[in-house]
Amino acid sequence: MMMNRSLLAVCVALVAALGGSLSVPPHEEVARMARFVVNKCDWASMATISTHDPVRGQPFSNAFSISDGPAGNGTGTPYLYLTHLEISVQDLQVNSQASLSVSLAQTNYCKNHGFDPQSPLCAHIILSGSVVEVNGSEASVAKAALFSRHPEMIDWPTDHSWFFAKMNITQVWVLDYFGGVKTVTPEEYYRATPYRKHSGSDTL
Repeated sequence: MMMNRSLLAVCVALVAALGGSLSVPPHEEVARMARFVVNKCDWASMATISTHDPVRGQPFSNAFSISDGPAGNGTGTPYLYLTHLEISVQDLQVNSQASLSVSLAQTNYCKNHGFDPQSPLCAHIILSGSVVEVNGSEASVAKAALFSRHPEMIDWPTDHSWFFAKMNITQVWVLDYFGGVKTVTPEEYYRATPYRKHSGSDTL
């Protein structure tokens, strides 16, 4: 176990080193920006439709750790580590539709540039779709993605029946500049390459 922890710590350090100084895509490249922000963020605010009184039927937002893979090398698919004991997961059992919101406010980028978290210049992305459990080989992918960036998960209580899940994305909403929200289809989103050399962009 100690050896596994040591190796994991080394992997986390390497991931941080590789992903720490990558450039923010130009705001004109909307799909790339969406992929970039999702990969840079370690957690998301997930909104579900509540099944619990006294807010039954109303939107309910909760924070969840996510990972689409190593920083600098993500797949675009946000994976989650969930338990049915969690209140929002109980909502998903009734209605799997949800939205995930992520923001560069999680990083030093917005603070370093003097951007308020609500400013469109502090890029934030909203993913709409459904949250579904993953099994087999994809569960192994999810485990590697999550545990490399959230090593504490390894020690979470085993009696909570944890399982891996992902967001099946049906729409991507991007707020990264003035002029209103922009939308990206799942096809455009997954086709985008979030990290590549370009001039005239900021770094985190």
